[in-house]
Amino acid sequence: MTRDPRPRPPAPRLSVRLAPWIRAWRAGLAPYDDVTPAVAGDDDHLCRDFPGTWRDVPLAEGLTVLADVDPDRIRLVLPAPGDPRGLPGPGPFTSAALLAGEGVIAGGLGLTPELEEHRSGSGDVWHTVTWRARPLPDEPPRDSHLPSAAEAEADLSTTLTSATEQLLSLEVARWRPELAQALTSLRRGGTGAELPPGYDPRSRRLYARASVLDQVLSLAAGDPVGGAVTAHEAQQRSHALRPLATACRRALMAACNAPLRG
Repeated sequence: MTRDPRPRPPAPRLSVRLAPWIRAWRAGLAPYDDVTPAVAGDDDHLCRDFPGTWRDVPLAEGLTVLADVDPDRIRLVLPAPGDPRGLPGPGPFTSAALLAGEGVIAGGLGLTPELEEHRSGSGDVWHTVTWRARPLPDEPPRDSHLPSAAEAEADLSTTLTSATEQLLSLEVARWRPELAQALTSLRRGGTGAELPPGYDPRSRRLYARASVLDQVLSLAAGDPVGGAVTAHEAQQRSHALRPLATACRRALMAACNAPLRG
């Protein structure tokens, strides 16, 4: 079999897929049997340290411990150094979520993904995702207020508009050719069809746009110098991407944590 040697855009963050589907299931808007296929796709997803389990169990089995959790107590968190918004106080989950850059708060549990890549002798690649559960402290999350989908959409549009010309002048698509298609998709927008039932059109639109931007930023992070020939150019790229990353993370959280409608 011939393999395409070109790098591919990264998949959406794992927690960005898990949180909305758990919320929709707990709200009675998505069947339980649809959650695991929508989240896992072709990869193996396991659960570790979930209450009542003594070993790693499949995702479909592990999620049963959340059967009594109200959807309003389930939310996505995408923390970054200097921006721990939405996280609880210090503890194992907070440390793990900061290290992973993502997590899901589900009632009294915090879930973080651990991704392991496997490669066969013939070159086939597949992944195993292990969701590790950690108990949360009783104290409320610090800086738990997040913008609404409308506020996050306006902030993302403003930030993107101010940064687009700068990114184009830095020839982002030239130093990472695989970004060209992603940037085109970002300008075109999307429908947010990946979200489960229950999300309104604004949340879907915001999710679609932020998801593509998140992939663009992930690719850019893979080459922090970005083909720059001078330290000044590298600094310019970093300066242009930093506010976009913050706006993107907050947009994804606002979209995934938006109120659900039956």
